[in-house]
Amino acid sequence: MARKTATGEEAAAIAAAVARFEAEFAAAPAAAPTPGAWQRAALLEGVSAKEILQHPQGGARWQS
Repeated sequence: MARKTATGEEAAAIAAAVARFEAEFAAAPAAAPTPGAWQRAALLEGVSAKEILQHPQGGARWQS
């Protein structure tokens, strides 16, 4: 009579084999997209604006 279920050791071996297969044949992670010229300019402007708003004695200066 044939068994219909795997033993714990067999199940662990199958799970390890599947994990190893996935690790070896997984797709490489995609490279992060580079920001466009407009986005880069906006980020640089935002950083420089934050530097301008700093009060010389410390704290933030309010603009109205």
